[in-house]
Amino acid sequence: MPADKTIAIIGCGSVGASIASSLILRNVSSTVLMVDIDDKVAEGQTLDLTDSLFLSSSHVKVGTYTEAGQADIIVITAGANQKPGETRLQLIKKNCTILQNVITNMAPINPNSKILLVANPVDILAHITHKISGLPHSQVLGSGTFLDSGRLRSILAEKLGVNHTAIHCYVLGEHGDHQFIAWSSATVGGAPLLEFPQLKDLDLDAIAHEVKRKAYQIIELKGATYYGIGACVSSLCESILNHQCQVRPVSCWDEKYQCYISTPAVIGTHGIERIIDIRLNEEERKQMDKAVEVMKETIAHYS
Repeated sequence: MPADKTIAIIGCGSVGASIASSLILRNVSSTVLMVDIDDKVAEGQTLDLTDSLFLSSSHVKVGTYTEAGQADIIVITAGANQKPGETRLQLIKKNCTILQNVITNMAPINPNSKILLVANPVDILAHITHKISGLPHSQVLGSGTFLDSGRLRSILAEKLGVNHTAIHCYVLGEHGDHQFIAWSSATVGGAPLLEFPQLKDLDLDAIAHEVKRKAYQIIELKGATYYGIGACVSSLCESILNHQCQVRPVSCWDEKYQCYISTPAVIGTHGIERIIDIRLNEEERKQMDKAVEVMKETIAHYS
């Protein structure tokens, strides 16, 4: 565990609490700061989380927005919940207002902080957060398609009979309706994924649809998703604080496209260390261009 490192979680609902629990049990940071507009919610979650501290060397406490602004990593989960049948893009107007208030209340933000967006639509909100916070692009990122890619790997691992860590296959573009899978560059143990006989009779579009729809399915059944994203965010925080340089598909600024988009990047001490320029075939490039077009049009309208 990095010494004297603090991770602040803004928004203490189910997502924020799940992230905090994962951080604590993985001993990612010395302190987890719980911050919410509702002090009672922050206090209640903190009290509940302290019951798991006997399994960890981390500490958890209620914090203020001012304290959060000085943390090493600021995780922003605050935002309106996605309703059944509501797309992520429909959340923008509501969540932009919330985001503006959160960042304003944290000012002045520690110039070395990394802000990690989890609220949706994450790619667009990461772009807006960079604009409001004034931090460098490398220090503002979103959870992006990390969870989507994890869902994809789990499906493929089951069908291929291999451990998911042997699969390198990414969901790219927008975390949402315009995401796509980079099938052409996918590998398993170094071998091209599409050459595996187990995939010859499978409908790849159906797999892509299953991955894309899983979040909506969970939302329809229980109202929100939070365990998977909790694990993903704790992994990203660990890679930043320990300079692990893990390659993860996250929302980050891509100079090539001049916008925030979900793409593989090296995650380390500086936040986004560098972008991995993944090889795409012609159809996949068109899908990426479409995702970029949608991002830019939406940002121009709301930011």
